[in-house]
Formats: sequence, structure tokens, C-alpha cells
Amino acid sequence: MKKYIEVSIETLQAITNGRRVEGSLGLDESGEIAFKPYNRNRQRKKDRLVCYLEHGWVKESPERIKVFESLPKRLGGLKMAVALDREVDVVTDLLLDISE
Repeated sequence: MKKYIEVSIETLQAITNGRRVEGSLGLDESGEIAFKPYNRNRQRKKDRLVCYLEHGWVKESPERIKVFESLPKRLGGLKMAVALDREVDVVTDLLLDISE
């Protein structure tokens, strides 16, 4: 049994040039099998480093401010809490400076 698959011109050109095209096969509205290529060309902007912290960093993306903290367990609970409080104060001052 032979089945015919509908493919776009861009996909056919890529295949004839020897490239692989990733995608999915499925039924279209008319009930025929169609190939839909994945769009892998999206590039997202890199995050901009705002500041290094004692145990992490602050970065800025187009939509978010990101804060990363990684404390060693060997500090113990009390020293970790003090370090987190200290770095939260630094980040808060930094965010107030950025927003002005």
C-alpha cells in the first residue's frame, strides 16, 4: 500500500540538499498525511550578568531578574541564614539602583 505525504517546498529543497529535517507526520484538515517540520531557528537572548554575589549571581533577561544562590552545607544552618540575609540585602539595594 502506497501513501503520499504532502511536504512544503522548503522542506523538499532541504532534503534534496542532503540535510535532515526533523518534524512530525499527521493528518491535515482534508484527511491526507502531511509533514510539519519543527521550527528550530528560534534564538533567545542571553542573560546579562548584573552582579556576582558571594555565593551566586544576579542576571537580567528581557523579561526577568534572576537571582541564584548556592551555599555549601558545611556552613551549618545559622551561618547559611546569615549569609542569605546579607546577600538578600545586597540584591535589594542592587534592584533599587537598577530601577531608578
